[in-house]
Amino acid sequence: MKISIIGTGYVGLVTGVCLSMRGHHVTCYDNDKNVVESLNKCKPTFYENGLKNNLSTVMTNNGFQTKIISNSTNFDSEIIMVTVGTPFLNGKIDLTFIKEVAKTIGIYLRSVTQFVSVVIKSTVVPGTTDTVIRKIIEKYSGKKIGEFGLGMNPEFLREGNAFEDALEPDRIVLGYEDHETLKLLRKLYESWETEKIEVNTRTAEMIKYANNSLLATQISAVNEIANITQEIGDIDIMDVMRGVFSDKRWSPIHQDGSRIYPDILKYLIPGCGFGGSCFPKDLMAFKVLAEELGINAKMLNSILEINERQPYQIVRLLKKILPRLEDAKILILGLAFKPDTDDIRNSVSIEVIRYLLNENAILYAHDPQAIANMQSFLKPQKNLNYVTAWQEILKQIDVIIVLTEWIEYKKIAKNPLIQLMDKKIIFDARRLFNAKEFPRSKYLTIGRSINST
Repeated sequence: MKISIIGTGYVGLVTGVCLSMRGHHVTCYDNDKNVVESLNKCKPTFYENGLKNNLSTVMTNNGFQTKIISNSTNFDSEIIMVTVGTPFLNGKIDLTFIKEVAKTIGIYLRSVTQFVSVVIKSTVVPGTTDTVIRKIIEKYSGKKIGEFGLGMNPEFLREGNAFEDALEPDRIVLGYEDHETLKLLRKLYESWETEKIEVNTRTAEMIKYANNSLLATQISAVNEIANITQEIGDIDIMDVMRGVFSDKRWSPIHQDGSRIYPDILKYLIPGCGFGGSCFPKDLMAFKVLAEELGINAKMLNSILEINERQPYQIVRLLKKILPRLEDAKILILGLAFKPDTDDIRNSVSIEVIRYLLNENAILYAHDPQAIANMQSFLKPQKNLNYVTAWQEILKQIDVIIVLTEWIEYKKIAKNPLIQLMDKKIIFDARRLFNAKEFPRSKYLTIGRSINST
């Protein structure tokens, strides 16, 4: 099939490359000339595990290309997929970009005779595709739904694991407003052997918000339990959670007595909160939608409030050991909101850095991929230094705080680096280690009292 994708950000580019890998002819469109030129040279504008190699492969095979979009663009495809950003701005979801794209598509549809389906992949609140987007397309195309198609195909990509999620998904949601669009979506994903959930566009939109809200609920719930556990003392929340996970409703038991430990349990590991481009934005947009419908979204408010407070737990616990953080030399390991990506959007590291700078600590920050993005986001400050060789400065550091689970940080507990940890404070905010790995250091983490042995 010939597929046009509008937007070359995280969702658009990964989706386009994966569709091309499955045999479709994909053209990705962007309004930034520099981005298009970079992609045509097989140089992605962001880091995602496997992206560069896969992009090079599909471009070499002539199944993928990128072009500049304009009001006169001839998309020449059966499906036009929309993946532009829908940020949370001024207290609500911002549809500026998606409205502009809908207008451009409408102008294009006015001049063509063949049937084309417009499929929204951007995250939008329920009721957006079949009202806001539909009206704009109908206005500028002069056509009614049925003369063109309309669908909603939400993405469930985990940054750092995007190609695994796109090529081997656990489900594909096919939202549609007309049966011709459903037929095209079935054809598009024909080679994917997984459950296909066929629903209207509102339901498809709601599935994405419900999914993210429930996952975020687990994270905030376990973090609140961990904070309570910590204050009680002489309890490690991970011992508590091992007992919780042994409930067969969390970890089913095989007939041979072995257990299944599903990935959902990873969302019940305490830490310093969730970040990224999805959870915070989606929960805030969902909360606003609920309020507009006259619903007091107490649960969503609580999830967001707990998450907003959680990064300060690091500073609060650290000050119990070092009441005076001024001039303390602190190494921040991890700036991206999760490993295998350079995305710092809503990263916990941002808030932790700000708190520590307010305490006049001297910071050294490292990340395998996200240093440039953090330098662009945070203005240069006297006490904020970025380092590329974190191992080489360990000797002069007082505190090491691990904020992202990059696998290379596991080296800190190995010889010869472990020899440099003597009497230092290790704050493992992501449960990458255990206290026994640092017998001569002060080990801190969320959900474990500081006097625990």
